[in-house]
Amino acid sequence: MDFPYERLLRPLLFKLDCETAHNLAAAAMTALGRVPPLCRAMEAANLVRSARPVRVLGLEFPNAVGLAAGFDKHATAWPAAAALGFGHVEVGTLTALAQPGNPKPRAFRYPAREAVINRMGFNNHGAAAAAKLLARQPSAGRRRAVLGVSIGKSKVTPLEQAAADYTASFNAVADHADYVAVNVSSPNTPGLRALQGKGPLVEILSALTDANAGRAAAGKPPRPILLKIAPDLGWGELDAVLATLLDLGVHGIIATNTTLARPAPFDAVNEDGGLSGRPLRERATEVVRYIARATGGRLPIIASGGVMTPADACAKLDAGAALVQLYTGLIYRGPFFAKRIARALANRGWPAA
Repeated sequence: MDFPYERLLRPLLFKLDCETAHNLAAAAMTALGRVPPLCRAMEAANLVRSARPVRVLGLEFPNAVGLAAGFDKHATAWPAAAALGFGHVEVGTLTALAQPGNPKPRAFRYPAREAVINRMGFNNHGAAAAAKLLARQPSAGRRRAVLGVSIGKSKVTPLEQAAADYTASFNAVADHADYVAVNVSSPNTPGLRALQGKGPLVEILSALTDANAGRAAAGKPPRPILLKIAPDLGWGELDAVLATLLDLGVHGIIATNTTLARPAPFDAVNEDGGLSGRPLRERATEVVRYIARATGGRLPIIASGGVMTPADACAKLDAGAALVQLYTGLIYRGPFFAKRIARALANRGWPAA
């Protein structure tokens, strides 16, 4: 019997404001991660493993379902991810400099539409502080789920210094991450999405590729680098991004971040920030499908955006994604939503032999 989240716990959490409920959930997951025997027992019940391991980015994932960046902002909660059924988890987004994020209130639920608008602004304690935490947590080979680390630009760093800012974060966390996601697509840091343009993007990704090469020269394993893009790019803009990724040998892409679009009835909502959840579902899937066709499958895709049902996850995998991520779905479906999705994928025999 599944945990009755939507009937019992969600009404209580939804009496709290969105950020308070998030902080409570993250604290509970952090506390769970500090009790390894309980985590192992819950993992045995909740981690649905694919019949065949999902091999992407040179990594092996127990299933295709991940927790997107934005939930575990400070890299404290992720050790409990497998206990909730996740095959991977992405922490952050972390920035080189600690920052408080945008003024509160900055996150808003819309239950009738199963949506959230947020303008959090990369609130975190900084990449170096997170690296110290990660150094004390399970390392590669001892983890129950694959660990990704999302990095973004510090708000106070000028755009022309973005490459150095991202490189500082990469160097801080690379020893502890299984992969690193480069977030240039949050709508909540002024000017950040301009970094998706060809010139800035080449500069940032070239610097990170060089940093990876430096790791290899020093006898350290290079880390897969993925770019997280906005769903609001036009097809021509997306073509330019894809060409850059393929030219530079970037390892994969995460599609997509939250959207600035305001489809009805959100055109009447007076809140800035990125829209996520069910209203993003079709556009995110459309972008995944376009990337898969445009690259001929040469660029592994992690699909994120509007995964609110197991069928939504299946649609993104059918469109060409290798993995899916969720966050808003967790808010509306509860802590064991990843298990439901992974079970549905196992029942349909994914991944196929």
